[in-house]
Amino acid sequence: MPIAMAGGMGYFIYFIWKFVTTQIKPKLGATFGVLVALIDRIRMLDNDLIRLDQKLNIFIEMDEEIQKRKRNEKTK
Repeated sequence: MPIAMAGGMGYFIYFIWKFVTTQIKPKLGATFGVLVALIDRIRMLDNDLIRLDQKLNIFIEMDEEIQKRKRNEKTK
């Protein structure tokens, strides 16, 4: 009886190992590729947001400078 149980356990371990190597590993590889692509896109979006924020700050500063000049011209 213990020999049969050991054989059954060995087959079970072999079945699980075979399933993991043939079914799960390829899917994990594909998922890893998608994950890397998504991380790259997130980095690109972050860089775009930083650039847009800088441009917006420049426009705000330019508008403030124009308003100051207009006020100075009115007071003269």
